[in-house]
Amino acid sequence: MDKLTRQQQIRYLFARAGFGATLTELDEAFDRKSIRKVVRQLFDDSKSVQALHVVEPDETETKKQLKGLVRDGQFDKDMLKERIRLNAEKVRDLNLQWLDRMASGQGALREKMALFWHGHFACRTQGRNPLFMQQYANTIRQNALGRFGDLLMAVSKEPAMLQFLNNQQNRKNAPNENFAREVMELFTLGRGNYSEHDIKDAARAFTGWQFTPDGQFIFRQQVHDEGEKTIFGKTGSFTGEDVIAMLLANKQTARFITGKIYRFFVNETEDKKQIDTLAEQFYKNGYDIGDLMETIFTSDWFYEPKNRGAHIKSPVELLVGLRHTLGIQFEQPQSQIFVQRTLGQVLFYPPNVAGWPGGKNWIDSSSLLFRMQLPNYVLNATEVAVQPKEDGDVNTQLLARRGNARFRTKVNWADFETAFAKIPDTELTDALALTLLPFPLRPDQRTLIDSQTPGSQTRPERIQTLTVALMSLPEYQLT
Repeated sequence: MDKLTRQQQIRYLFARAGFGATLTELDEAFDRKSIRKVVRQLFDDSKSVQALHVVEPDETETKKQLKGLVRDGQFDKDMLKERIRLNAEKVRDLNLQWLDRMASGQGALREKMALFWHGHFACRTQGRNPLFMQQYANTIRQNALGRFGDLLMAVSKEPAMLQFLNNQQNRKNAPNENFAREVMELFTLGRGNYSEHDIKDAARAFTGWQFTPDGQFIFRQQVHDEGEKTIFGKTGSFTGEDVIAMLLANKQTARFITGKIYRFFVNETEDKKQIDTLAEQFYKNGYDIGDLMETIFTSDWFYEPKNRGAHIKSPVELLVGLRHTLGIQFEQPQSQIFVQRTLGQVLFYPPNVAGWPGGKNWIDSSSLLFRMQLPNYVLNATEVAVQPKEDGDVNTQLLARRGNARFRTKVNWADFETAFAKIPDTELTDALALTLLPFPLRPDQRTLIDSQTPGSQTRPERIQTLTVALMSLPEYQLT
């Protein structure tokens, strides 16, 4: 394997297993020689996790606090509106803090995996409860590379999820099937791999799974249906934990999860044989997520040309990758909420319980131009004349400012330029392209890019101009 191919493979690995890499990170990884060692280092860097923290448990909507919003037997509308505004600000702060963690490059594999699980276990705040969303985010981050069974159980018992899927209203003699249905359809088996009777009796098994106002899971025996249930052909006085165990015992769960991971991390076009092999391993190894991901990232087929450049960056991947590569800090961090809304992916506000559809759905006529111009907007403080997508959600509208403004940022050009100090001027364009793009430049692209750098520019100015030009190419939208 020649040097160029090795560099492209490592760049591709960092783009898929994380959010891209700086030239310094690529060079350090290249020195480790084998892909397996680079992958192992990514796992080592993700062993620990620092919790996101923007709100204390005593700040949540306890009964005492809600009582304080009541005047003359009715909610005070102004006080309630202020409470909603403050809660929305906390969720915004949680969003921005997670973006900072992703952009830092620390534990990149864990954060990328957690972003995947956020789309899989799609959940949004009901009543904009920041504590519930904070706990949910930390749960998927903590368990992102562990065993899927542990993650599934933990997320299923999160107050944010129980609230989002209405299980607080699921009681004996009045079962609510929403939670049970989504656990099967979206979290484990996939549509069509269960019967309506399975849903109905599983809903009865999940009765009593509730939560307290301060964010604690609680099993309320008095509202649990203790009667016999028949689920997947088995009969017994099943509980919610029993249903989770039955779902994990079904190999279709391993196949469904593996297929979704393959489409996200490898290619939207499935290779059935590879997925079946991975699913069998995933099932036999007790749903070990880390083991599955290491197998994928160290397989020769992962690096096949058909997979490189086949993934369209989600808005969060695009924004975080841009920040990480150039060490960008936004002087007004909430500007990043504007970017997310404009491009159609706001953390903690998935469009529905199925999450973001991804793939080519990220590209549409209303956002494509903004996507292409984002590097120029961010790096050159160019005027932004665009409005966020109207998603009809007053909650996300509370998070973002209007357009027609400038992004004010601090860019760590010094470190970025230093990494290219030993690169001859004649090789600079290709060296930058190798760091930023999934494919080598075509001759016509190189000519076009070089034409944008006047001969009078200093080397730092040339690096900056070339970087913006390369990031504005369609290929920058791909990994």
